[in-house]
Amino acid sequence: MSAPFAKGPSDPTVQPVPASVIEQVDAADTTLSNPKRAVIALGANLGNRLETLQGAIDALEDTPGVRVKGVSPVYETEPWGVAPDSQPSYFNAVVIVKTTLPPDSLLERAHAVEEAFHRVRDERWGPRTLDVDIVAYAEVVSDDPRLTLPHPRAHERAFVLAPWLDVDPEAALPGQGSVADLLGAVTRNGVAPRADLELRLPE
Repeated sequence: MSAPFAKGPSDPTVQPVPASVIEQVDAADTTLSNPKRAVIALGANLGNRLETLQGAIDALEDTPGVRVKGVSPVYETEPWGVAPDSQPSYFNAVVIVKTTLPPDSLLERAHAVEEAFHRVRDERWGPRTLDVDIVAYAEVVSDDPRLTLPHPRAHERAFVLAPWLDVDPEAALPGQGSVADLLGAVTRNGVAPRADLELRLPE
């Protein structure tokens, strides 16, 4: 059942998911065989950021073998690793999916979604229309340079940990510990919830 991941803590910025939507998403699971749970982080700081994040969520749902089970609130974040005010701020969110795709195929789909929104990889930490990062895949721990699991910097990024904790209060990062504890150990400066914005689960 998706309810544990669709509901957030008792925070007014976390919108409850209607039971009818949960039922529809769970019914779609009949197309999946032995699905794995994956956590995907989204970010955008160019163009219509909210529309881009929603488009990425919808594109993931449209992927055969992938079902979006939970969507976090939106956070606005100062750009990471660059000089202050050198780039627009990011909108960030985390989605929980169930998938029958292996990690490398899910990564290929993530890159395809980025490319659909004209992601350009000219420079590290450069501005981008869309980031789609696989944070965790089941309990897999891998040092494959193409896809390191879990994401090697997720444990130190409040813009990943905060929305992840909202969408799954019991979350744990494989090999690192509970997301709540990890979030408590990092600064949340420059990472602010946007209660006026909302992303939706695909219907």
